[in-house]
Amino acid sequence: MGSKNKLKRFRENETFQNVIQPLRDEVLSGNFSLKGEWATFFGNTNPIVIELGCGKGEYTIGLASLYPDKNFIGIDIKGARLWRGAKTALENKQSNVAFLRSQISLIDQLFASGEVSEIWITFPDPQIKYKRTKHRLTNRDFLKKYREILKENGTVHLKTDSEFMHGYTLGLLQGLGLEILYANHDVYKNEGSPMEVLGIQTFYENQYLEKGKPITYLKFRITSV
Repeated sequence: MGSKNKLKRFRENETFQNVIQPLRDEVLSGNFSLKGEWATFFGNTNPIVIELGCGKGEYTIGLASLYPDKNFIGIDIKGARLWRGAKTALENKQSNVAFLRSQISLIDQLFASGEVSEIWITFPDPQIKYKRTKHRLTNRDFLKKYREILKENGTVHLKTDSEFMHGYTLGLLQGLGLEILYANHDVYKNEGSPMEVLGIQTFYENQYLEKGKPITYLKFRITSV
């Protein structure tokens, strides 16, 4: 994408009512006004579901269409990417969708304790090298942050084409004694996966499927870390 197109999308994001772009210093200082106030933003007390690393927002949009009685927030640091999701949500008049431009590592500063009902992690970078372990979105430090913002029985969903990420996360969850609600290492080959796993496919997921890569899925609860 050319720099002119990126700049145009950045400017449009500033005008979109469903895009929130807090300054990093604002978040770190504890002055992010929507922390604990997301129900006010949406104008209702429906459950809040977030997607981490939402990219162009395809999954956020798809989930919001399936579940109009829930509020969905796609989170990504790449503003030019989430522009697409935000624009689509506005065109579709989806009032239960928002996009938050921020680093995922700040997640516990963006939401209050118990404010989130579900977390979706879709096709994250598996960060295979050992020295990149701290950047894996299902490592123990991230699980602690998720535990903080999730409601008591809140759930986490991991959908990925990376067998490494699937196995790493499954092993970590088992080692910590956490509750694994569902695990499938090839959702389109093995029956039983829920509708939201099979019924929503992103652009990149379709590319993975064309290459014959299995798509994996985990659903779990974080009772303690």
